Amino acid sequence: MNENIKEKLAVLPDQPGCYLMKDKHGTVIYVGKSKVLKNRVRSYFTGAHDGKTQRLVREIIDFEYIVTTSEIEALILEMNLIKKYDPKYNVLLKDDKTYPYLKVTGERHPRLIVTRNVKKDKGKYFGPYPNVIAARETKKLLDRLYPLRKCNTMPDRVCLYYHMHQCLGPCEYKVTKETNQEIVQSITSFLNGGHTEIKKDLKNKMYEASEELDFERAKELRDQIEHIESVMEQQKMSMNDKVDRDIFGYAYDKGWMCVQVFFVRQGKLIERDVSLFPFFDDPEETFLSYIGRFYLHQNHPYPKQVLVPVATNVEALEEIIDPKVMIPMRGRKKELVELSMKNAQIALEEKFALIERDEERTIKAVETLGDHLNIETPHRIEAFDNSNIQGADPVSAMVVFIDGKPNKKEYRKYKIRDVEGPDDYETMREVVRRRYKRVLKEDLPLPDLIVVDGGKGQMSAAQDVLENELGLDVPLCGLAKDDKHKTSELLYGDPPTVVDLNRQSQEFYLVQRIQDEVHRFAISFHRQLRGKGAIQSELDQIPGVGEKRRRLLLRHFKSVQEIKKADLSAMTKLGIPEPVAQTILIHLNEEKEEEPEDE
Repeated sequence: MNENIKEKLAVLPDQPGCYLMKDKHGTVIYVGKSKVLKNRVRSYFTGAHDGKTQRLVREIIDFEYIVTTSEIEALILEMNLIKKYDPKYNVLLKDDKTYPYLKVTGERHPRLIVTRNVKKDKGKYFGPYPNVIAARETKKLLDRLYPLRKCNTMPDRVCLYYHMHQCLGPCEYKVTKETNQEIVQSITSFLNGGHTEIKKDLKNKMYEASEELDFERAKELRDQIEHIESVMEQQKMSMNDKVDRDIFGYAYDKGWMCVQVFFVRQGKLIERDVSLFPFFDDPEETFLSYIGRFYLHQNHPYPKQVLVPVATNVEALEEIIDPKVMIPMRGRKKELVELSMKNAQIALEEKFALIERDEERTIKAVETLGDHLNIETPHRIEAFDNSNIQGADPVSAMVVFIDGKPNKKEYRKYKIRDVEGPDDYETMREVVRRRYKRVLKEDLPLPDLIVVDGGKGQMSAAQDVLENELGLDVPLCGLAKDDKHKTSELLYGDPPTVVDLNRQSQEFYLVQRIQDEVHRFAISFHRQLRGKGAIQSELDQIPGVGEKRRRLLLRHFKSVQEIKKADLSAMTKLGIPEPVAQTILIHLNEEKEEEPEDE
């Protein structure tokens, strides 16, 4: 613990508020809240913690706090600060899920659509459907049953849906407001539990079609009945009062929490959602923050009631969300809350082994690698590799691993500009120079560790650019390969020496994954350029031939060889001007004469 933190801890107020933890770069990495700031913030720097909290605390170099007048104000402020700073340790609040809903639009001629955006408009919304497949299947079924219009904009004439009896054709035929309202009412009734009567009616029609030997129609009706059964009747749990409710339950262990939400609509349990995430605060307060964020920042429509377990701060929740919040003490509602708690516990236990396995392969491997190199935990690793064939089309690639996982959005490709011939050391100099000049110019985050694919020569070239040209002091290591092109040794230090890594350890597997990934990325980029060059080299150097004409020629003649054999009239028929066609033929045939034959 540094002196700055010690001094701040000594003067913390015993009032409610929010605190913002910062790393060495001044980046906010965690936001929390507390009834008593002094107790909560101090608790991070005293006593024993689980592994996740230890990792958080190791990164904290400074913190700030904001005092509020109440715990409820602190809860709202916490959610707003998390949305603003997007701290990496507030994992649960990064997962801004939105669920699909079925919507009947409020237009003159309404449509039935699947949407994730719930607005205060004239539309009718049904759901949510955490399973998007269920939403689409339900829409598909309703499209078969009810002929609302399907087009976004009204066409000039009827389309295929009209001929399939799935649209009334308001584009061409008059459809009254009453007819549309009747269909909307039928859809509303269907989604609110009236599908049983519709299924019964469809069965009668199926029997009638069968008796009339119209087996194709009977099969169609049978399929519709099966869709109703699979989509609408898969969940039998229901309550008689037909009230819309969201039922929350949670479980936690070893720094992880699982929250289960049961969605009850029209008294019927239609879907559930599971969220699993690490947490660093008091579990009850974390659960409270989760529910607040669930409605305020993830835009989930409010039900009539929200049911929560015992010990939840109902008063605080009712201050920030609209529906009535209840802790049921008996009956069916209590059973459903207990069921959600039980499901959360089961899900947590089932996922725990996978989570721990993933941690072993990623963040723990990163920490151990940092220990072996005697550096701070390299949360951000950037790796480089070069690729060329005898100096042709030299390229380089960079991949980024954050906490042991590839971050493909930050991968970068480089065409080598200034190096002539197959000079791997100068290629490494150029790409490292270009990368970190840009990092400094645009104030991008520096890596905690740089990895170069190669031995002492590549390391020396990269180190020289970093230290002597750019004035950067970033740990750098090299990865040497054996004669089978597999990761053999990790080199580090000045002069570089072999780091003793157990070849069966997760940290060795991590550097192996990094080397394999950067090599794959560099090779794929090189192949892409070579393939593009093989197609373009002869055609794109011809004056008057651009992308469009090149594609036109290759689509028609299939290959450059066939273009060389073509006559002038065949090209002009494609719309290519005669002077350009002549230039193409002259250029290609001259090239042909000059090229030596393969021996």
